[in-house]
Amino acid sequence: MTGPGGAWEDHRRALGGFIRSQRKLARLSLRQLSALSNISNPYLSQIERGLHEPSVRVLHAIAEALDISAENLLLQAGLVREQAAGNGVGHPDGVGVTDTSTERAIRADSRLSDAQKEALISVYRSYTAGGAS
Repeated sequence: MTGPGGAWEDHRRALGGFIRSQRKLARLSLRQLSALSNISNPYLSQIERGLHEPSVRVLHAIAEALDISAENLLLQAGLVREQAAGNGVGHPDGVGVTDTSTERAIRADSRLSDAQKEALISVYRSYTAGGAS
């Protein structure tokens, strides 16, 4: 059983892991991301380790620096509901994010960590969204 605040701690760690995996996919060091996002290196490190939950402003800065959707980071942070995103809410083009069989397969793969699953789904969505327009 998860202790008090355990779910939030797990969520912060998952968000931090997702940010770290996106940074590594972008081939950026922590210092480079810090400079690009104008967020201090120590604070960014704490976010990646799940010690702090960043504000919406910080998430937007990180997303912009990583050249990924701010909505995706907001979803990872729990600030936007996936169900709402699936209905196109908050998406400028009105296209909803749906849970495809590919995404379900990624989520079901026990060999992957939660952060790896979210990173793969993010990349998958970025490729499939490009073909949808």
